[in-house]
Amino acid sequence: MAIRYTVHARYKFDLLARHGFPIHEEQVVDALLGLDVAIPREDRLIAKKRIGERQVSRIIYGEEGEGLIVITFYPGRKERYEGAI
Repeated sequence: MAIRYTVHARYKFDLLARHGFPIHEEQVVDALLGLDVAIPREDRLIAKKRIGERQVSRIIYGEEGEGLIVITFYPGRKERYEGAI
């Protein structure tokens, strides 16, 4: 499955690293392929995957042909997204 990234998503790798929370492409791919939850929102999907005891990764993406396009992603506190996506 092909996974593409928007310009904004590419920028997020650098932005999060500068803020002390580096996320790598492999982690995004792992989260998409082994996600805990995916909820449809309008024309996008929101994936959530636990990345630690207290944090989750949220990835906004869409389907594109036979692949996926990552719009953006960000870390969040698990308790903020408990029971929600």
